[in-house]
Amino acid sequence: MTIDGKPLLTHCLDELVSLDASEFVIVVGYRKEQIIDYYGDSYNGVPITYVHQEDPAGLADALLQAEPEIEDDFMVMLGDNVFRGNLDTVVQRQQEQRVDCAFLVETVPEDEASRYGVCVTNDYGEIIDVVEKPDDPPSNLVMTGFYTFSPAIFKACRLVQPSDRGEYELSDAIDLLMESGRTIDAVRLNGWRIDVGYPEDRDAAEQRLTAEPPMPSSDSGITKEIEPTSMDDD
Repeated sequence: MTIDGKPLLTHCLDELVSLDASEFVIVVGYRKEQIIDYYGDSYNGVPITYVHQEDPAGLADALLQAEPEIEDDFMVMLGDNVFRGNLDTVVQRQQEQRVDCAFLVETVPEDEASRYGVCVTNDYGEIIDVVEKPDDPPSNLVMTGFYTFSPAIFKACRLVQPSDRGEYELSDAIDLLMESGRTIDAVRLNGWRIDVGYPEDRDAAEQRLTAEPPMPSSDSGITKEIEPTSMDDD
């Protein structure tokens, strides 16, 4: 799929390059040969390692497939989103506060919330639970598909049980981090994101990218280590 004249994955890689990614680990499955042949062993000078997820069993499973290639804190970006916004703030939280998980959130129309991982908050605005694609969403505050993690997430992923959808959900692993007393942080999106999994959204992404230049991100390398914390508007 191309958006604004470039493959969708290229938009994701460009954003990660702007965040000073030092290596890409791309989880591939269906049509993996096309991806590998197109990008080769590096992109913009950043080396690429490919990991094959034979069975699309969920995001927690995808992370476990990539675990042997990861030694330190890392970023995760889902490949079906186009972002323009403050992703660098999420990376800075990971660096400066040494959290085990930070992620970008936004509010969406209530009738769209069931497409995403939905955040449950208490009366103080603290995120206390995350529910993946619920039939009856408890809120319209959702995860956007950009995260940073410490290696602690891998233990949580190994403890995840299959959901009602038959998948190993990343949102369940994040819940396990919270339950174990590790620290998470959430940052509200300042900018825009479009999930291009729907035809009408692909058209919207094309229009936005044609009309707007990329938003710059500040320099942010990523190094490393939950009580629930309140969501900030940075």
